[in-house]
Amino acid sequence: MRLHASMTTPTSADSAASTSDSSSEAPTSKPQRSIRSYVVRAGRMGTGQQKALAELSPRFVLPYQAQAQDWAASFGRQAPLVLEIGFGMGAATAQIAALRPDTDFVGVEVHTPGVGALLKRIGEEGLSNLRIIQHDAVQVLEHMVQPGSLAGVHVFFPDPWHKKKHNKRRLIQPPLVALLASRLAPGGVLHCATDWQPYAEQMLEVLSAEGQLQNTAEGYAPRPDYRPLTKFEARGLKLGHGVWDLVFKKV
Repeated sequence: MRLHASMTTPTSADSAASTSDSSSEAPTSKPQRSIRSYVVRAGRMGTGQQKALAELSPRFVLPYQAQAQDWAASFGRQAPLVLEIGFGMGAATAQIAALRPDTDFVGVEVHTPGVGALLKRIGEEGLSNLRIIQHDAVQVLEHMVQPGSLAGVHVFFPDPWHKKKHNKRRLIQPPLVALLASRLAPGGVLHCATDWQPYAEQMLEVLSAEGQLQNTAEGYAPRPDYRPLTKFEARGLKLGHGVWDLVFKKV
């Protein structure tokens, strides 16, 4: 299943606006709006997902707030923190959290059916090291995540926006990568994966150009053991489709 990343891509205009003097005069022209890399869509939810939303949201869904989050208080412990952007229906997210109980994970997703599906898995598997934020990921990163606080960032199979005219909507763009890198602690890892070769090539170019990051491989990386094969990915591999992992480390 194709994941639509939960992020509004900041543009150069946004970056300029964030650093401008608040005392300067307001621009006469209309400011450029950020480009969304996702489309909010409705979806069906089963009774299990609805029940999980009602019963588990108070504990496992963190409300968005425009201030730094106290992650130790949220999880009840101090542990390495990994943030995932756009977890879809949450199957891989739950598997990774189960495999790495000593690490805390926060998944950011805008689609309610996906949130309900992951909450259902959390309840069924008793996962205590996983939290969810249902909000735009750029705002989460800018306001809730302090610089240098993340052990890792996962971006698995974001929407490739195949058509050339839509390439600007792709999640992995230089301003976004700079923001992600700023939130990583030294040695922290940014792990991206895609099954669309042109997007993989763009990812490699953009990530390699970010001075805060260093590639851990010569080009594309082997799939790390902690990232499970999704049904979508396994089906594609059987059909001869490629999958590209990119693993970069904060220097």
